[in-house]
This record gives sequence, structure tokens and C-alpha cells, in this order.
Amino acid sequence: MLVKVQQNTSETPMAIGEPRPERHAGDSEDKTRARPPSLAQYSSKAFSRGRPAWVEAAWLIIQALLVSSWLPGSAHRRVLLRLFGARIGRGVVIKPGVRVKLPWRLEIGDHSWIGEHVWIDNLAAVSIGADCCVSQGVYLCTGSHDWSAPGFDLVLKPIILEDGSWAAAKSVIGPGVRMKTGAVLTLGAVATADLDAWTLYKGAPAAPAGRREVRS
Repeated sequence: MLVKVQQNTSETPMAIGEPRPERHAGDSEDKTRARPPSLAQYSSKAFSRGRPAWVEAAWLIIQALLVSSWLPGSAHRRVLLRLFGARIGRGVVIKPGVRVKLPWRLEIGDHSWIGEHVWIDNLAAVSIGADCCVSQGVYLCTGSHDWSAPGFDLVLKPIILEDGSWAAAKSVIGPGVRMKTGAVLTLGAVATADLDAWTLYKGAPAAPAGRREVRS
């Protein structure tokens, strides 16, 4: 007698007698229980911007007109940043197009260079040492979010560039990163952890790629 075995087309066919894949009771429930963070629950009340709203508004206007503008020259940029609380050393070069979120949380040491269209997104403090080079289009990001929190909570960590470090064009420096003395972050690289002194880093995330040797 012939027996017709009807296969379930919703599953992969199996040989007669082959055990079915083990299913765990919680598998389907875990998927249905998972929910993305609710941005409606997000609150920044615990975050202090460090200055009254009118000061920040005034900075945004001044920055748009005179700091981020095409106007050449560093002297007026140094004066305006200092006026709004930044600590700017001697001989600092600041090119057109630079943006600074909160100048009162910025420190730049003597004779450092800040290139065109650098964005210092400093909700937390950014400290740039002496003789540092931050090249064109570099993004310094001090803020992130806790993706596991229901309210997508804000997470802030300072960034430190020690003396003689170089962030090359279009590179990205993430929250909490310290570039140690003489470190180099190469073109387009992304730093998510501390960079050792006198070391070249490349890639995303940045990985050591050699030693920096400075000729005497």
C-alpha cells in the first residue's frame, strides 16, 4: 500500500524520522517583547549647557556671522571665542568654517591649528594641547546615547588631544577619546578608543599602523 506523506510547505522539507529543530519557548515571545527606545521619553533636564539660553543664542549669531563665515583671519576668531569663555593660547590658527557648540567648554593650547570646517561638537569639554593640528573637516563628538535605555539617554564624555597630536582631514574622534602626545589619526579614520603616544592610526575603528618618528 502506498502512503502519501504531505509536507508542510512553510518549513524546510525533512527526511522521515529526522528530528525537528529544537524550539525554545521564549523565542517568539522575545521578538514580540522587544521594543525600540521611545524618543518621547527622552529628557535632557539633567544636562546643563553651562550658560543662559540668551548667551548661547548670542554665540550662535556671532559664530554664523564671524567665526564660521568665509572671512579670512584667525585674530578675530580667537577674540570672539575668548569673549564667550574659551581658553585660547598664543598663536592659535583658526580657519574659516569652524563650528564650536559651546565655546566655554573649549581649551586650545599655544600654536595649534584648527582647519577649515572643523566641527567641535563639545557638549562635554574638549581640550586641545599645544602644537596640535586638527585638519579640515574633522569631527570631534563628545555626545552619544544609551541605546539600551528606554528613553535613549544622553551620554557625554570629554575629548583630550595631548600636545603634538594630529587629527588628519575628515577623521572622527568619539566621546571619551584621548589622543596621547604625538599620536596621529590618519585621513578619514575613526577613533573610538584612546590612541597611544607617537603612534599612527588608520581605519574605522582606528587601529595602530606604525610609529611616528620626528626627525631631529
